[in-house]
Amino acid sequence: MRFISWNVNGLRAIVKKNFYETFSALDADIFALQETKLQEGQLALEIPSHYHQFWNYAERKGYSGTAVFSKQEPLRVHYGLGSEELDREGRICALEFSTFWFVNVYTPNSQNELARLDHRLAWEDAFRDFLIELKTQKSVIACGDFNVAHQEIDLKNPQANRKNAGFSDEERAKFDELLESGFVDTFRHLHPDDVDAYSWWSYRFNARAHNAGWRIDYFLTSEELTSRIRNARILAPVHGSDHCPVELDIEL
Repeated sequence: MRFISWNVNGLRAIVKKNFYETFSALDADIFALQETKLQEGQLALEIPSHYHQFWNYAERKGYSGTAVFSKQEPLRVHYGLGSEELDREGRICALEFSTFWFVNVYTPNSQNELARLDHRLAWEDAFRDFLIELKTQKSVIACGDFNVAHQEIDLKNPQANRKNAGFSDEERAKFDELLESGFVDTFRHLHPDDVDAYSWWSYRFNARAHNAGWRIDYFLTSEELTSRIRNARILAPVHGSDHCPVELDIEL
């Protein structure tokens, strides 16, 4: 099966660019989006009718939001972590299938000077517990914008960003905890030493042209699926957002 994850940074904007062409060309079994930035009824998405659509909208207009499009109809769909405080921003879509859970996540950004770090750390603990609970039921595939570059290899300028949002010690430690609870970073599993492999670039300073980026978009799987991973790619040539899509090919 082929899975795609893409932070589109505003779905209404990207459909005016290359979204439909990219969606068609990638032909994913499941296509997950983050940062859709819309409310119900604001966009009639013109994708093939054989995709089942699932949306989680933020309460705040034009902010956050996730969506999943699946060729196969899931057994059930779960939105959120079960916390009123953490579930206002539309950050989780979880689909249950016969042999696995598929989880799409848009992790909160800690913001400038780590102003929202406490909220972020509370989210991290709740999200980890959520995935661990799902893993007791069946295998888990989790994807999305995790808003953290895990290791120094995962961003262009690690020293300059050591205490910044997305590369703080606290956020990286939480990602360590997540992996240690029984999950695998599929890209690093297959490409442990690949450098200059990034999925997000700032719009400032011509960062994308210079490939001064960060790898903050991931596919994780529960450990028992490791032998089934066939490919994990970062689709850097695909433009339209400040993120590019990431892909997982896996036998299920």
